[in-house]
Amino acid sequence: MSKSTGVHVVLGAGPLGRATALALLADNRKVRIINRSGQMANAPDGIELVAADLNNVENAKFAVNGAESVYFCVQPPYHRWREEFFALQMFAIEAAAQVKAKLVVAENLYAYGQVTGPMNENHPLNPNTVKGEVRAKMHFAVMEAYRSGTLNVAIARGSDFFGPYVVGSAVGDRFFKAVIVGKKVEVFGNPTTPHSYTFIRDFGRSLAILGTDARADGQVWHVPNAPAVSSERFLALAALCASTASRPRTVSKFELRALGLFIPAVGEMVEMLYEFQTPFVVDHSKFAAQFGNVSTPLEVALAETVAFYRNG
Repeated sequence: MSKSTGVHVVLGAGPLGRATALALLADNRKVRIINRSGQMANAPDGIELVAADLNNVENAKFAVNGAESVYFCVQPPYHRWREEFFALQMFAIEAAAQVKAKLVVAENLYAYGQVTGPMNENHPLNPNTVKGEVRAKMHFAVMEAYRSGTLNVAIARGSDFFGPYVVGSAVGDRFFKAVIVGKKVEVFGNPTTPHSYTFIRDFGRSLAILGTDARADGQVWHVPNAPAVSSERFLALAALCASTASRPRTVSKFELRALGLFIPAVGEMVEMLYEFQTPFVVDHSKFAAQFGNVSTPLEVALAETVAFYRNG
């Protein structure tokens, strides 16, 4: 990765923004994190925190001043994607273009829709959900900005992620808090089918690599993951790390819909259940061949996550 004196601006102070900032700091980069409050719990030393409303393009432009690379790690509430997400990314594109910064976009796999076999970066985007359509629209917009010469870009796609500070994921805080006390843990779809999970630190490390290496420019890259495992196996390994005997409890589509009447974000998970009903496996060989396999062994990542939720 090339060295320079420019600042690396991370949009969003959530778990992925934090992981990206930590990876950049470890590589001795200047790091600025932008969120609405300008505050961050347990903020790592060496990070500049700036308050800005990224839904305001002038605020966004001010916040990224002096940036070498900008990392789009922010998202609206899950149930507000259709209304807010595309505009939020367009503000980031305009802001990054004004300061001639590279824009590194964190995406997921929703835009592929339901595919057969391991997913690679050459799969066409064929979304079968509302959120997948939002992601596809956003992807086409950022690639159009690249092709038109508006700005330089690199794109990372991760699967369902887990790790320190992760909430709202299928394997987020609810999952691990249940594991560490030995309660039954909610799982979705077919608990025996293989699924790729992304460790949040690996996602952050991948974004940092793509933002500091010109070989990443103009391309989509799948974040390296540990080998895919079933939900049952993932839970069993997590319980082993926690020294508990948590067992899975499959949550039905009906239960999710009912919960969604009271918790909108939960209701939004219904259309994504296809990811857990058939094999959902990510091929990251392109990234590994170019930059190395940065994935953390699953047992190591789970042990770190269990320790975080036990001690945090």
